[in-house]
Amino acid sequence: MTTQYFPTSCAAPVPSPEEPVRTVPLVVAGLLAVGLTWFVWASYGAKQGVLLALGLALGLALFHSRFGFTSAWRQLIAVGNGAGLRAHTVLLGTAATLIALIISTGSGLFGSVPKAVGNPLGLALLVGAVLFAIGMQLGGACASGTLFAVGSGQSTIVLTLFGFIAGSVLYTWAFPLFDGWPALPAVVLSEHVGWWGSWLITIAALTAIFFVTRLVQARRNPPPADVVPTARGLARIVRGSWPLLVGAVVLGVLAAAVFLVSGGIWGVTFAFALWGAKVVQLLGLHPEAWEFWQTPANAKALAAPIWTDKTSLTNIGIMIGAAIAAAAAGAWKIHSSIPWRTALAAVLGGVLMGIGARLAGGCNIGAYLGGISVGSLHGWLWGVFALGGTWIGLRLRPLFGLANPQPSDSVC
Repeated sequence: MTTQYFPTSCAAPVPSPEEPVRTVPLVVAGLLAVGLTWFVWASYGAKQGVLLALGLALGLALFHSRFGFTSAWRQLIAVGNGAGLRAHTVLLGTAATLIALIISTGSGLFGSVPKAVGNPLGLALLVGAVLFAIGMQLGGACASGTLFAVGSGQSTIVLTLFGFIAGSVLYTWAFPLFDGWPALPAVVLSEHVGWWGSWLITIAALTAIFFVTRLVQARRNPPPADVVPTARGLARIVRGSWPLLVGAVVLGVLAAAVFLVSGGIWGVTFAFALWGAKVVQLLGLHPEAWEFWQTPANAKALAAPIWTDKTSLTNIGIMIGAAIAAAAAGAWKIHSSIPWRTALAAVLGGVLMGIGARLAGGCNIGAYLGGISVGSLHGWLWGVFALGGTWIGLRLRPLFGLANPQPSDSVC
């Protein structure tokens, strides 16, 4: 991408060289990755082992490309820089193309039967997307971003993860209050125009968004996105940082691989509700008596070890994979000092994301990426209302001492 086609107010800064490899964290994370993959594969089967390995790969790709949803929407809304959203269109297009191939050919590994599932189009979806987006801007990360940031040692995001789990537990406890909101049936394009018609509509919409962001960026002439330290030459493959669009393609391929192996979309947030419920059980309480956990699928998940849960496997893999990537890049570090307002925003943002994700039936991964990639209208609606929630979140950030990009900044 050049300044000619994607104008910014000034040239992006030249990235600094990567720091030296953090050997101890790299060895620890590497041994944990190998040992845990072996344990899961040997104890629970090849399918679970492959899902954990895919999570490791997702963590590597997320960190090396610093692929974000929170920052992308913040940069777009605040100053008009659409680079992040254009990367989203590449990710979504890659995943949608491969998933269309998988479903249209009936492919599936380990006995899985891939299928497209849409979410209802209702008030819960819209409110959940808005709450989630507000939470992203306060908590500093989305669902996938929370995982790879925790893996890379970002202490503030550990608080966001804590809030995320707490919000998820709160939703499951209060489930009767959130259930039964008015909704229309799900709309999955392939059921009306076939898989290739669905794919064509999706790609056309993504292409339109790509070019609209160019027009917006040309008109607003925003600051360039900030850069991170990077390795040079072939070392960049294993030490980073990757070009954003390369990360988008790799993540799209991996999202499709999760679909191929498991038969369902890549998701993140159900695991937070599950982990929270298991912690509540350890404290002597009985979440299994809550209405949310009494549905057959949820009851089965709660009764089983987390190593049988697809989302838990990929989430754990992402955190370990990100730790490996961050250590290899010399970027793994723990920050011991966190301003109290930042800490408060992190926890509150996590709580809002936990509630919002469960309300909407997914997050930036399960609803936005997952919904659009299988041709479900709910994914598009989630994205539109999440942009609205981002606008609200940007106006709340200064209350917690969090800065927003400004047109006069040198980077955004």
